[in-house]
Amino acid sequence: MQRYFLEEPYGVGPYEVSGEAFHHMIRVMRMKSGDRVFLVFCDQTAIIAEITEVAPESVALKEVAKEQQEKELPIAVTIASGYPKGDKLEWIVQKGTELGATAFIGFPAQASVVKWDGKKLVKKEQRLAKIAQEAAEQSQRQKTPAIQLLTSFKELLTVVADYDWVLVAYEESAKAGEVAKLAQVLSQVRTGERVLAIFGPEGGIMPAEIKALTEAGGQLCGLGPRILRTETAPLYLLSAVSYQLELAKEN
Repeated sequence: MQRYFLEEPYGVGPYEVSGEAFHHMIRVMRMKSGDRVFLVFCDQTAIIAEITEVAPESVALKEVAKEQQEKELPIAVTIASGYPKGDKLEWIVQKGTELGATAFIGFPAQASVVKWDGKKLVKKEQRLAKIAQEAAEQSQRQKTPAIQLLTSFKELLTVVADYDWVLVAYEESAKAGEVAKLAQVLSQVRTGERVLAIFGPEGGIMPAEIKALTEAGGQLCGLGPRILRTETAPLYLLSAVSYQLELAKEN
């Protein structure tokens, strides 16, 4: 079934859907009365709903049942990426959403080649938000990740205090053979806690940035013995989180 995210909280139906979701249901998917979809509300409640009436600009639906399966990671993981080249940030957001990230932060690192002004950042943020929503729909998520693009590295330092755990993926840690920090954190983190995972752009995170992040409470960690690309590293971490906190706990 198709999945649609709504901006309002869950309440007593019937429900009316218009705008882009209506267009996709009726114009693209050619749905009609009796067809069923998932509706996901801003409070993460997800229901199965059945179309009862199709009007010229909106569609009416009634609740059939609530979705029972939990789709979200047991912890909230925010991915912070130093602005990479090309469309790599779009790739990180799309695939990271599929793997369960709660939010994405982009920031200008010292090694970032791309330079986006305020106007460009707004347009980029809007595009990334759309990519995140489409990926959340495709992967049957119960929430759409938030997107925030920062204008300075200092802004990143100010949000560090909002998290229970801050991990800084550092290739020098991997080169030195450090393999335990990520596993240690994932063995200690508790359900509902917030984790910020920070990744550098293609050139990595510079020593001065590492110093500032560790002084702010960040913990350096390697991601295995291989050096990963900037768009691969966040996916490695999210996969490790899923395995440790979802799959391994089932055994």
